Amino acid sequence: MDRFIGLDAHASSCPLGVVSPSGKRVGSHVVETNARCLIEALRQVPEPRHVCLEEGTLSAWLHEVLSPHAERVVVTAVRASRGPKDDRRDAFGLADALRLGAIERAVYKERGGFGALGYRARGYRWIRDDVVRVKNRLKSVYRSRGVQVAGGSVYTASKREAFLERLPRSAQPLAELLYAELDALEVLKREAQRAMLAEAKRHAEFALVKSCPGLGPVRAAQLLPIVVTPYRFRSKRGFWAYCGLGIVTRSSSDWVRARTGEWVKAEVKRTRGLNRNFNHTLKAIFKGAATTVIGRAEDEPIYRHYLRLLDRGTKPNLAKLTIARQIASIMLAVWRTQEVYDPKRLEKTSKSG
Repeated sequence: MDRFIGLDAHASSCPLGVVSPSGKRVGSHVVETNARCLIEALRQVPEPRHVCLEEGTLSAWLHEVLSPHAERVVVTAVRASRGPKDDRRDAFGLADALRLGAIERAVYKERGGFGALGYRARGYRWIRDDVVRVKNRLKSVYRSRGVQVAGGSVYTASKREAFLERLPRSAQPLAELLYAELDALEVLKREAQRAMLAEAKRHAEFALVKSCPGLGPVRAAQLLPIVVTPYRFRSKRGFWAYCGLGIVTRSSSDWVRARTGEWVKAEVKRTRGLNRNFNHTLKAIFKGAATTVIGRAEDEPIYRHYLRLLDRGTKPNLAKLTIARQIASIMLAVWRTQEVYDPKRLEKTSKSG
């Protein structure tokens, strides 16, 4: 008989609530947040076991630890909490939601063979963000003293002294400190990128993905541990939504009564926009790839598609969105077919269409 287990994970303790298929509460435990203790507690529950826990700092580790000892481990997005709340209620609430099939949004936690690459890509992304943060702080120091610092010349070693002389002596030590931090981070960024690419080259999928227009090695290396497998998504539209490129239509008061007395759909203006629940890194990757294609890849068929969209009166931002979605579709296709991207093949397809 199936057992549904809700796990409310915390830094030191993990309350467990066990529910039967009929909804009866058949067990409740508090277990130390320790892999061995959690596995022992799980084994005491009869098979088959179905585990549910919320997304959080520990969720990836718990999914990895508990998956071999359960029929399935489901990680769900954090739910809105209303009314009374405590750890025991939360654990049983997760178990009941899994039993009833009421999990609104599951979070994908499989990493396949991309575990090491995922950590290297995350390290590179964090250091890159730190570089941007230090650059912004450095510019803010100059702007606070009325010094114009448009562009990237303020960061170059050859022009630093000239910019520093434009600051009062009281502010110069802060700018010098930020310059030293920037230099150190730039070295770390290069090392992190080198390690990420070295790990990415070990995977056959890397050569396929980086062949797509606008993606290249750095974007491909970041993309692999996020997507993991193209078969997660039933169609390209599901992948667009995951990347934040899905179109969402919102309307209200859609029905009006016709003269015949029947209810018919009214001609109302519908608010359209992109979906709000998405992977931010993937959206940045594909929007960046579209920017690269538009600015540098004039020989690409999708660049000519972009020009055709502009000629038809499509706004540039919407045309760019279309190109980003097309690159995402190409990436899925080459990964599934295990064939390197061929622009001539795409050109023939677009002409026949």
